[in-house]
Amino acid sequence: MTSRPNTAQIAAIVDEAALSGTAIAQFTAQFEFNVDEAYAVQTQSIDRRLARGERLVGVKMGLTSRAKMAQVGVDQVIWGRLTDAMIVTEGAPLSIGRFVHPRVEPEVAFLIGASLAGNVTIAEAMSAVEGVAPAAEIIDSRYQNFQFALADVIADNSSSSGFVVGPWASPEVDISNLAMVLSVDGRPAQIGSSAAILGNPLRSLVEAARAAASAGLTLEPGWIVLAGGATAAEPLAVGSTYRVDVESLGSVAFSVTA
Repeated sequence: MTSRPNTAQIAAIVDEAALSGTAIAQFTAQFEFNVDEAYAVQTQSIDRRLARGERLVGVKMGLTSRAKMAQVGVDQVIWGRLTDAMIVTEGAPLSIGRFVHPRVEPEVAFLIGASLAGNVTIAEAMSAVEGVAPAAEIIDSRYQNFQFALADVIADNSSSSGFVVGPWASPEVDISNLAMVLSVDGRPAQIGSSAAILGNPLRSLVEAARAAASAGLTLEPGWIVLAGGATAAEPLAVGSTYRVDVESLGSVAFSVTA
């Protein structure tokens, strides 16, 4: 393995890859690189975005499926930051040109109504929620040949690249086991349940509060938390329309252009 650059240098590489939609080499194949260092890189790469004028609007959770955890050999979820530049307007076309390996996952989104941070209970997490909504997260690994390890993913903002949120519903809706369907051009491509998200998406919100606090962040009123994918991700293709339907919550859709 080669000598390792510092986290600021790695953050610059990651940031440029996301900004230009250019593939980069897998870090863990070049040098020793652990999870703590990867989160430091994530923080510094997002700081570069904030310095350009973007603002934080929430966080996303990843590896919230027990099957995905087992697949990569971890016992806790990962997370990333959301900025306003990642927002995709519902129903609007999304240009695929700024991505490398874009995919979409069906999710449940939370709208934070009161500050939330640290080790909280599900009841405390619920009391901070102003609304819940169907959502789609556009994930994108910027690594060449789609080759990466856990630390690589975390450094790459846990693959978060874009998101679209549907209409907000009352937080009193029971979201523990809702049918979720991801359709491509009107045909179901992925079918699952919100129960696949840590058994209940609210558990993902609890993890989001804990994870954010570990980085000195508080989930702020107005922020959005994406709970994690309920099914496998579906690749994006030019000319196709993607729709997420969540039982009791409604739907959200977007189309893809060149």
